[in-house]
Amino acid sequence: MKILVTGFEPFDGASVNESWEAVQELAARWAAAGHPEELVVARLPVTFDGARARVRELLAEHAPQVVVCTGLATGASTVRLERVAINVADARIPDNAGRSPVDEPVVVGGPVAHLSSLPLKAILVAVREAGIPVSVSNTAGTYVCNATFYALAHAVAGTGVPAGFVHVPAGDVVDAVTAARALGIVVRTAADHRAGLVVDLPVAAGAEH
Repeated sequence: MKILVTGFEPFDGASVNESWEAVQELAARWAAAGHPEELVVARLPVTFDGARARVRELLAEHAPQVVVCTGLATGASTVRLERVAINVADARIPDNAGRSPVDEPVVVGGPVAHLSSLPLKAILVAVREAGIPVSVSNTAGTYVCNATFYALAHAVAGTGVPAGFVHVPAGDVVDAVTAARALGIVVRTAADHRAGLVVDLPVAAGAEH
């Protein structure tokens, strides 16, 4: 089984992006643990056009059986398992190419939204049991993270490939090692789900607002 995990380059004047730091740490831990699955990691540009194109390239090049894209959610207090990607690009700040789309579709003619195909509730329980703050989130925003999530979900729709998006908090909230531990659980649970070893769980994780 081949697993693809992505993070992002820095943006908005920052020197690092915690998502890529966590993915790099995950790759090191994965190799050291000797997992049988091949883990492929890649850093995406924080651009609406570039990130979507790079995801499509990676899918074509590697044909992964599981895909987890990650991004940084400043202000978050938990690792956020994103449930919904919407077909809207609406940028409060320019991307790294200087582009600021407003109310544009991510995929012209695509459905209003795509849902994650990761076993979110099984992942939620497993990450929580590891003592890591985690939640299911019902919005990935309208910036490059959401656009990437939507493009990924659109590309794998109907293929049976578990794919989704995870936001990690800033490093002073959840450090890279802890975020990598969480991502490792995400990936391991998704891979086991794909192999028929894990079923998703009927656990409530909704929101009232």
